[in-house]
Amino acid sequence: MKIAAYSYRDFDEAKYFEKFSARYGVEIIPVREAPGVENAVLAAGCRGVSILTTPVTEEVIRAWKEQGVEHISTRTVGYDHVDVEAVRKYGMALSNVTYSTGSVADYTVMLILMAVRRMKSIIKRAEGMDYSLPGNIGREMKDLTVGVVGTGKIGIHVMRNLSGFGCRILASSPHEKEEARQYGTYCSLEQLFRDSDVITFHVPAGNDTFHMVNRETIAAMKDRVVLVNTARGSVIDTRALIEALESKKVGAAALDVIEHEIGIYYGDYKYQVIGHREMSILKDMPNVLMLPHMAFYTENAISDMVENSILHILKGDGSLVQAAAVREEERNRADGNR
Repeated sequence: MKIAAYSYRDFDEAKYFEKFSARYGVEIIPVREAPGVENAVLAAGCRGVSILTTPVTEEVIRAWKEQGVEHISTRTVGYDHVDVEAVRKYGMALSNVTYSTGSVADYTVMLILMAVRRMKSIIKRAEGMDYSLPGNIGREMKDLTVGVVGTGKIGIHVMRNLSGFGCRILASSPHEKEEARQYGTYCSLEQLFRDSDVITFHVPAGNDTFHMVNRETIAAMKDRVVLVNTARGSVIDTRALIEALESKKVGAAALDVIEHEIGIYYGDYKYQVIGHREMSILKDMPNVLMLPHMAFYTENAISDMVENSILHILKGDGSLVQAAAVREEERNRADGNR
């Protein structure tokens, strides 16, 4: 069986593709460019394609279908870069991957600590030989309430990590988990926003989570609240966040993701105009940590991403398209009952 691996990276993924292709008896066709109509032919004779976060349009999906591709596997948790309706239209399978939850969970706690201890300001000032104290005083975790929005595997791992700091932990999720109750207390999202000194987000992109942080919800938060986002950029209304930082309603933000990051992150754009005004504004704020979607990036996670992508194609697991079909059927049934 052959798999075309698009956006194939020699510097970190290659050794894992070699390892797992040998283990599972598959042939990997490395394609170092992002997927497009013009290179779809490179997937000819492949059962599946493995992709990363560049947009995959209906035109590309149709081109793969014409080459005999049956399965699209994204080596990421998120799949909002793929036209799911087109995948279903052409009768193909779509899957995403899971990976070591410690990668994002550990990184999240690092960002929380850096934000509450004003590390960006401390580091930048020290680089200029400014070792003075004013403006660099921080807060201790034991005095804070941390709100965790989303208690999937990563959210629970974050709560477990935080439990050693002695802080009060609140959690909000549509699906409450008994494991999470070991480390914190469930409450409504409204209460979490109202009572938390730090709020960290661990939810997927979607209609239910789009701009869940906006002018209205920020207004209901504590003054000087710290916002941490290692989930998806669409969770936070970026313009509303900038306004709240400028007014000092939000005390600090640590952002590993931001709206409209696709096509910017993972590229080298030094000495260039990137054309993302909000990113430029936030990057220059002394109380904002802007990081290029790196929370996942550990050796364990890259290994998991490659292996699970291969396994999904090998086993024919197209659970995302199946789940989307079930959701649509449920919506149609609900509409019929109104």
